[in-house]
Amino acid sequence: MTRVGFVGLGNMGGPMAANLVSGGCEVKVFDLLPELINGVAGASGCASAAEAAQDVDVFVSMLPAGRHVRGLYVGDGDNPGLLSIMSPDTLIIDCSTIDPDSARAVAEAAAAQGIAMIDAPVSGGTAGAQNGTLTFIVGGEPAAFERAQAVLNIMGGNIFHAGGAGAGQVAKICNNMMLAILMTGTAEALSLGVDNGLDPAVLSEIMKVSSGGNWALNVYNPYPGVMPDVPSSRGYEGGFLVDLMRKDLGLALQTAQSTESAIPMGSLAQNLYEVHRQVNDAGRLDFSSIQWLFKPELKG
Repeated sequence: MTRVGFVGLGNMGGPMAANLVSGGCEVKVFDLLPELINGVAGASGCASAAEAAQDVDVFVSMLPAGRHVRGLYVGDGDNPGLLSIMSPDTLIIDCSTIDPDSARAVAEAAAAQGIAMIDAPVSGGTAGAQNGTLTFIVGGEPAAFERAQAVLNIMGGNIFHAGGAGAGQVAKICNNMMLAILMTGTAEALSLGVDNGLDPAVLSEIMKVSSGGNWALNVYNPYPGVMPDVPSSRGYEGGFLVDLMRKDLGLALQTAQSTESAIPMGSLAQNLYEVHRQVNDAGRLDFSSIQWLFKPELKG
């Protein structure tokens, strides 16, 4: 039986840890919020991240930002970090979405301790986490990627090896930047059609089978009432939060600056989401709520 330590039990991490339990792993969990620890049925709750990292074959983390990942593994101030106490036999899988430089720095620090580590950010949202159908986009050494396959297969349906350390983060950032651009463009096009007398459902069907078809339009329509069982048809509750999209677009800008890459569409999308957050107090709404920026009367 594979022994797994898991830290970070939020909307994504909690279901992922639960799937590991269901998949036959012996799972130890920790989160700063005790109620989240108790929410993973069948797992052993721990009093600290260090306890969760002891005597495990694989250690998984799902944290908000690069500074949290650095703090957990490398340490800060009086905290030496988990790398100082982890066994060299443990494989680290960091599923956080963070800046590539942080991912590379922590992977290098782990390698210096003889510990294998991969960055494995996910795509698929909370539904994918709950259903075990996530896409994992992995950066790291091929041998570490192979070691991780069995555990990742329990939590996901698609697993890609993007390259060396940090490559998983770069690929995830590129994907989410594209998603933001597609969603804003889809919302804008639907708004234009409605302003000129078209039914948004009819226009959506036309564009879905035309050259404007895209994922946001086809499976996650941002216009209320067009598609059932998506956030736009339930007041934009749930799903992938505007605040999280803003975070990922910020990472795209940061990454672009580090390589002097031009991302004018990504920059525009980031600004549109920032305006949307401020004007519509939309930080905790699904990112498809960007439709409100183009059709404010939908807000009600």
